[in-house]
Amino acid sequence: MKLYQTLLLSILAVPAAAQQPEQTLTYRAEAAVTVSDGDYAPLWLTANRYGMTSNESKNAYLRAGIAWNKTLKHDWRIAAGLDLAGGKNLTSNFWLQQAYADISWKKLTLSLGSKERSGFPLEKNEQLTSGWMVEGPNTRPVPQIRAEIRDYLDIPGLGHWLALKGHLAYGWFTDGSWQEDFAGTNQLYAKKIKYHSKSLMFRLGNREKLPLEFEFGLLMATQFGGDQYRKLEDGSSKLVTDMPDGLKSYWTAFFPTAGGEDAPAGEQVNVEGNMLGSWNFALNYYCGDWTIKAQLEHYFEDHSQMFWEYGRWKDGQLGIEITPPRNRWITSVLWEGLSTKDSSGPILYDGFWGSFSDLQMSGGDSYYNHYIYQAWQHHGLGMGNPLLPGPLYNSDGSITFKSNRMRGQHIGLCGDPTGEWSWRILASYTRYWGTYAAPLDKVRKQFNGLAEVTYSPQWAKGWKLRVAAAMDRGNYLGNSTGGMITLSKTGGFGL
Repeated sequence: MKLYQTLLLSILAVPAAAQQPEQTLTYRAEAAVTVSDGDYAPLWLTANRYGMTSNESKNAYLRAGIAWNKTLKHDWRIAAGLDLAGGKNLTSNFWLQQAYADISWKKLTLSLGSKERSGFPLEKNEQLTSGWMVEGPNTRPVPQIRAEIRDYLDIPGLGHWLALKGHLAYGWFTDGSWQEDFAGTNQLYAKKIKYHSKSLMFRLGNREKLPLEFEFGLLMATQFGGDQYRKLEDGSSKLVTDMPDGLKSYWTAFFPTAGGEDAPAGEQVNVEGNMLGSWNFALNYYCGDWTIKAQLEHYFEDHSQMFWEYGRWKDGQLGIEITPPRNRWITSVLWEGLSTKDSSGPILYDGFWGSFSDLQMSGGDSYYNHYIYQAWQHHGLGMGNPLLPGPLYNSDGSITFKSNRMRGQHIGLCGDPTGEWSWRILASYTRYWGTYAAPLDKVRKQFNGLAEVTYSPQWAKGWKLRVAAAMDRGNYLGNSTGGMITLSKTGGFGL
């Protein structure tokens, strides 16, 4: 109860600015074409684009959307948006990319529907990062009902030294039909999967008095409910597992617990559903006009590595971003190191299935894969970091990550030479080992690179032309060289 009282006082303590009711209507239209010569389009022409493109060597899309925002009295705001898309050689010919309604009061927001949301709660440079471990902009939005404090909220009485933010969401995956079409003979797939996520982050530090801030917190996500099927030789499907989807399942997703009598045998002793998450840390240092940000995401599944159960943390993502004073050459530089190779070790033994009921070794986590929900993915692309290629790259119609054990290095640079021109460069080098259950025949290596230039002419307000060249070289995804051209127009007016 004290926590709820403190949160309410914090929200009420936000200064209310004198506001006049106003509303705006904005629009966006965009078209993009990708052409490449490999079996797949270069990774950075597919990844972290909210699922708008695909890994097909040649693909194109067209999208159009509107957004309405209205500011009301007493710090209330409402917003709504609709964004339609369609294209060629994509996972859908036509789809609803965004359709949402937001109701906000001060820093509290209730969001309903499908909306492009960047990685949360750990903030990164979306233009340069390789991605987030749990959930980021790599896939199409998951429709959800979401309550959140997106920006840090100071806790009153502490002199701006402690702030918090977080969210709670329930939703549903929309790729059941895609899974059924994609699944190969004798492969498993799932439909009507439900979604849950929650987070809480704290920030320690007062930038006005000390140029150092420390952020820490937890993000957890879950797949639950739904049905698992097996694709038969004649193209039909057979129901394999009917997961609980009543009110109790929403509680077991919120507070991870073992399933009840109606859950499959494995779920009765382990956490029901596919639960995963990350501990998130950031250290921000402000030195004059310079900013240095160090970040750590420690990834975990179930309980195996949530609290150092099997030794020190070995899997996750470490990053450092340096933002220099405003200049014509470089706006920001980023380095990231990523590893999922340990996966809590190769040994998995559960006394529920074995001969020794008092023994358990929760290793062999097989990150992003699950024996009921197949994979932590949406429409074929991984919900987390795209340097672990998702099921869309599988030629056998299996909805799994073929290699969830990897180590990678990633760098990103960007600049804004003028008000009209900007650029960015991404480069990644990754090694893949396969999975513990199905290791690759040898360590596979892959390089992925991107160079992109954006032109926003002042004489054509709202127009933007983006030209990207990308290259993949290696023996995991293969070799590919290609380009992407994107033309967009944005605008708006007050009502």
